Amino acid sequence: MPTTTLALPPLREGDRLLSEEFLDRWSAMPELQHAELIGGVVFFMASPVSRSHGNVHVRLGGWLDRYVDSTQGCDVGLDTTWLMARGNVPQPDLYLRILPSHGGQSRDQGEYNAGAPELAVEVSGSTASRDLGVRLELYRTEGVREYLSVVLHPRQVIWRQLVRGRYREIPADQDGILRSRVFPGLWLDPSAIWDQGKSLRAAVEQGLRTPEHAAFVRKLLAKRRK
Repeated sequence: MPTTTLALPPLREGDRLLSEEFLDRWSAMPELQHAELIGGVVFFMASPVSRSHGNVHVRLGGWLDRYVDSTQGCDVGLDTTWLMARGNVPQPDLYLRILPSHGGQSRDQGEYNAGAPELAVEVSGSTASRDLGVRLELYRTEGVREYLSVVLHPRQVIWRQLVRGRYREIPADQDGILRSRVFPGLWLDPSAIWDQGKSLRAAVEQGLRTPEHAAFVRKLLAKRRK
């Protein structure tokens, strides 16, 4: 007798699933581009996406990409699925990680990144309550060392650092620049996020010329696995 393959039920927002079932169902829905599992609950990304969300997203991607270009041993990605603890498969807007081969805390698992990136970035419009609620708690418990939230309404830029299991906001220095504690030289001018007449890369270009960044690159290279 021929074998009958039962079709997997479609993903629905609010479904409660385990990670494996979530990934299986999602793989069977190639038309669904953006979904995630947080606390065992399925969430879909907001649609449609506003112009301001798209502009900020791509500008922040260019900012992180410039840092990675000069920081061997680091990796950047956008809208990438992460395998975290059981029941958690988030898809951060952007991430920056130290590669596992250079001493980073995450790992590669098949086609996916697993564990936690050193930095997660979320552009928060209609998803602000999730990004500042269940997602923040997930990133904290999973050990995301820094979490950058860019809230569109009202405009806010909040950079948090994980300190002894709790997130603490990183204040801007006297010059108004936010500076990463995990990635030396990763500098951000919050005003440049909103003002397209200013270069978002200007601050990071300055950071990349500092002795602290040069020392960080040497440290990453020293940890590189042969």
